[in-house]
Amino acid sequence: MGAGGISIWQLLIILVIVLLLFGTKRLKSIGSDLGNAVKGFRSAMSEAEKDEDGTDPKQIDRPAEKRAGEDDASFAKTSTLRSEDKT
Repeated sequence: MGAGGISIWQLLIILVIVLLLFGTKRLKSIGSDLGNAVKGFRSAMSEAEKDEDGTDPKQIDRPAEKRAGEDDASFAKTSTLRSEDKT
């Protein structure tokens, strides 16, 4: 017996029927769309947490990185300011 009283054979029969009805290309595109939706949901949740806390959860405890086009003097100033904001 499988989950919820459904055996493996019943699940396989259902899978074969779904494959016959929709085809592999359509199921692949549905899976891809579902994956993109989950990825978008996760990024939206990450942005919501960032907005609530005022910090980016992915960049906590990361050293400061120099941006493109930023000279050393301004980089030193901004990295010092960033470290002072954490304390």
